[in-house]
Amino acid sequence: QVHLVESGGGLVQAGGSLRLSCAVSGSIFVINSMSWYRQCPGKQRELVAAITAGGTTTYPDSMKGRFTISKDNAKNTFYLQMNSLKPEDTAVYYCRIVHGGLGYADWGQGTQVTVSS
Repeated sequence: QVHLVESGGGLVQAGGSLRLSCAVSGSIFVINSMSWYRQCPGKQRELVAAITAGGTTTYPDSMKGRFTISKDNAKNTFYLQMNSLKPEDTAVYYCRIVHGGLGYADWGQGTQVTVSS
């Protein structure tokens, strides 16, 4: 089994920062990529940031500039640094990994981020 546990969400004022963490554990041979998604109220889940095992990062245009994804291989943990937060960033944030030769995907349970104006 694979377990992804997010932490770091909470309530923050507009303009503030948060860092989300995703701790990965379980029977994983190799992680191909790690990513963060979010689901804003009433909207579909969307990609926020992704990072490959080699460290290449990807951000949708709408997420560039305020979000930074990183990883710590030694801790089996990856992160999402969020700066200059806006009320429209309010969402449940999910971490996801793709692993193994067949590209299995696993999700975390989600962590709520609420940005007050």
